[in-house]
Amino acid sequence: MEVKHIPVLLSTTVLCILSCSAALDIVSAHQRIKDGNTIVSAGETYELGFFSPGKSKNRYLGIWYKKISPCTVVWVANRETPISDPSGVFEVTTEGSLRILSDDNTVIWSSNSTIPVTNVNPVAQLLDSGNLVVWGSSEKENLIWQSFDYPGNTFLPGMKFGKDLITGRERYLTSWKSPDDPSVGRYKIWIDTNGYPQLFVGDSLFRRSRLGPWNGLGFRGLALENLNPVYYAEFAVNQKEIYYRYKLKSSIVLRRVLMHDGNLVQFNWIERTQEWVMYGNPILVDNCSGYGSCGPYGSCSVKLPPCNCIDGFEPRVPKEWNRGDWSSGCQRKKPLDCTTIKQRCCGSGTQMDGFQKISGVKFPDTRRSWYNVSMSLEECEIACRRNCSCTAYAELYIKNGESGSGCLLWFDALMDIREYDDNQDLYIRMATSELPGSRVHTVDKDHTSAQMENLDEVPFFSLHKIAKATDNFNIDNKIGECGFGPVYKGVMEDGQVIAIKRLSEASQQGLDEFQNEVLCIAKLQHRNLVKLLGYCIQGNEKMLIYEYMANKSLDSFLFDETRDSMLDWPRRLHIIHGIDRGILYIHQDSRLQIIHRDLKAGNILLDSEMNPKISDFGLARKFVGQDVMAKTKKVVGTLGYIPPEYAVHGRFSIKSDVFSFGVIVLEIVSGKKNRGFSHEAHSDNLLGHAWRLYKEDKSIELMSASLRNSCVAFEVLRSIHVRLLCVQHHAEDRPTMLSMVLMLISEGALPQRKQPTFFTDESYREPDSVSSVDEYMLTILYAI
Repeated sequence: MEVKHIPVLLSTTVLCILSCSAALDIVSAHQRIKDGNTIVSAGETYELGFFSPGKSKNRYLGIWYKKISPCTVVWVANRETPISDPSGVFEVTTEGSLRILSDDNTVIWSSNSTIPVTNVNPVAQLLDSGNLVVWGSSEKENLIWQSFDYPGNTFLPGMKFGKDLITGRERYLTSWKSPDDPSVGRYKIWIDTNGYPQLFVGDSLFRRSRLGPWNGLGFRGLALENLNPVYYAEFAVNQKEIYYRYKLKSSIVLRRVLMHDGNLVQFNWIERTQEWVMYGNPILVDNCSGYGSCGPYGSCSVKLPPCNCIDGFEPRVPKEWNRGDWSSGCQRKKPLDCTTIKQRCCGSGTQMDGFQKISGVKFPDTRRSWYNVSMSLEECEIACRRNCSCTAYAELYIKNGESGSGCLLWFDALMDIREYDDNQDLYIRMATSELPGSRVHTVDKDHTSAQMENLDEVPFFSLHKIAKATDNFNIDNKIGECGFGPVYKGVMEDGQVIAIKRLSEASQQGLDEFQNEVLCIAKLQHRNLVKLLGYCIQGNEKMLIYEYMANKSLDSFLFDETRDSMLDWPRRLHIIHGIDRGILYIHQDSRLQIIHRDLKAGNILLDSEMNPKISDFGLARKFVGQDVMAKTKKVVGTLGYIPPEYAVHGRFSIKSDVFSFGVIVLEIVSGKKNRGFSHEAHSDNLLGHAWRLYKEDKSIELMSASLRNSCVAFEVLRSIHVRLLCVQHHAEDRPTMLSMVLMLISEGALPQRKQPTFFTDESYREPDSVSSVDEYMLTILYAI
């Protein structure tokens, strides 16, 4: 930052005409401080009294540094109502109000603060922070007013700058009109609380400059404050207040001043030379500092030409752009296609919009934005992708210059972007055709197995290599069995451990399911989905090769009395959240949106670190849109996990997976299977039992006994209550995966839960129609 030695008047240094000091830091009720007398903070850091600024003869009550000469004022009480002669007095009333009076006892200025109780003894005190406070009693209890709530042109260490959301009071800086006149000038610096809060400098007509949103270390567009050796900064956003403040790390003297010309300047007092040193304006430092100089979707650079369009955009008005008027900004080269996606699973069509990552820029204006401090970057992208009005997203916070947490979404044209040396990424919504390296793969559904060998997205493994890796499919290497066939562990020549699913002749999953899995899962890449490494088709052999999962399936832990204790509550919650993310991905964020149709504990695999990964996509189906309901005559899946509309009528949707996931979570919490559950007091299945406990406000009793020493009751109860929403009888009553995730990370009230499906008790009535007979039979099946 540029360092300058500056004239005395530019630093708001003034002439303080003094005669004596009371050397006390407190003013009691009706104790008057006359012009010429002062009070001094306990550590003799600050002094309060009357002064005249610069060449002016008007008198003002103010606070200045006690030991710095010439006198430097940091706060003024009667900025708009000066006294023309040295007759003024300062006092504290018995009601707790500060007042400045003229010689005829006319009230020149008042703090208008009052104590809501009687028989008290208010006092005013000047603190070593430079804050003038009013206490409700001489014991310095019950703070009722402070000058830090009413800053002038100076921002002192420890002072909060922002908005009190309870009282509505805003704390902002306003410039002096001139070095001789402390009345409110043209310029103001404030925190705009619309959208995600950010810092603006401007006047009554326009926003002159903007600092980007706070990213955990500082405001973007300003040096990372918390990495400097002089002070650390704090930015708080909560239900009570939004504020920014800084605190010193050492015993230096530092202040920030909004000058009368609109520049925000930092001053440091140099004891050795006895002078203020100015560190150049941290905002208006180059030709990109003016707000929105390159218009929407334009990016400003200190190089020439200063304005350029973001990749994928072009000048909105080329003639203006060519003659150096960039205010009209840029527009997209290709329109977005947010709501149109025509791909079938393993079919052809156009892809949905994607996101272009750009780095090294100050984030756009956040007045039309939304934020969440808890979401991951992955969840942030999902939230943006599902809302066609969302134009960009980014992580909210960084830590030590690296990736952090939180989510920030933009819902308007992106304004006021500039190049900035930073590694935080911004993801801008783009048409897929505008993304680097984009292409659409097409595969005909009726491809033969021979044609499948030329699918370039999935590596082909020879039968010879697979046989060698499994020791010719030695029985000792068999690790499991699934509907597809036997599963083997193999070790490749390079040491890579793999899992091989070998299609058996007796398998209920034939060539269609094999093709479905190999082609669809190739397009799905997510840390909570099992990764497909390749496939093998040779003669009658058909095999899928996956990453090896050391801890096998979730059900091998949950329903094994000797292994369930290995899953404490933090591990189970970690597994739940991982499955959450995996289903969110296939429902809303994958290249092909998928309904799994066979989610169950046996299809959740666990790696060596107990990270969950969804497997077995042989029954998966592509869908379009959130509310689409498809129908099939061939009902597949596992009883106990499939919802009633699918089991009875063959109708499935994303809400089918939501139901299955709800069952899985209730099994994770209880350690019991839904199908085959029994209880001595009733004949309900696990879902009915969970509902019964919920109605009796005993949901915690559903929890497995092995979790008693590790559980967090609130997390367990919220997991149960949210998942009861997932197993509602009617699909439309169930939440989407995203809304369910948002319920879990918030603390708000949950929607009203209804009785779950397949709930049985003594009050069940005899069926009176064919459809109800079917449901009645399924109820019996699920209760077994």
